[in-house]
Amino acid sequence: MEKKHSGLVLRQDDYEILLSFLRGGQHLSSMDKANAEELHAELKKAKLVEKEKFPSDVVRLNSVVKIKDESQGKEMEFTIVTPDLADIKQKKISVLAPIGTALIGFKKGEIVKWTVPAGEKKFLITEVVNAQA
Repeated sequence: MEKKHSGLVLRQDDYEILLSFLRGGQHLSSMDKANAEELHAELKKAKLVEKEKFPSDVVRLNSVVKIKDESQGKEMEFTIVTPDLADIKQKKISVLAPIGTALIGFKKGEIVKWTVPAGEKKFLITEVVNAQA
C-alpha cells in the first residue's frame, strides 16, 4: 500500500540554509541546476516548523536516512547534507542530488518516487535519525 505524502515539512533554519544555497548557486553543477529548480519549487510549498516542534521522523538536513528499493528490496543508508559537504565515500548525499531532493521533507514510512535514467524508482523510508541540534 502506498502512503500519500502529507506535504513537505521543513525546519525554519533548514529552509533558510537551503534558500541561501539556491540563491548563491556557487555549488551547482549543470546537473544540479534542474534539481535546484525542483527543490526551490518544493520549498515554496513547504510548511515551516520551528526547531522545537519539528517531527523527529522527517528527513531534514543532516538526517541519517535508510531507504529500501521497492522493486529490488535493496537497502541504502546515507546522510543528507548541503552540497559543500557531500562525499559519496562517507555516504553523505547532497540535498541537491536527485535522491536528496526527493527525500527532503518526507517521513519514515512514506514511499518516495525518484526518477532515474532507467525510469522511476520507488523507495520506502524505513528509518530517519535526526541529531538533537
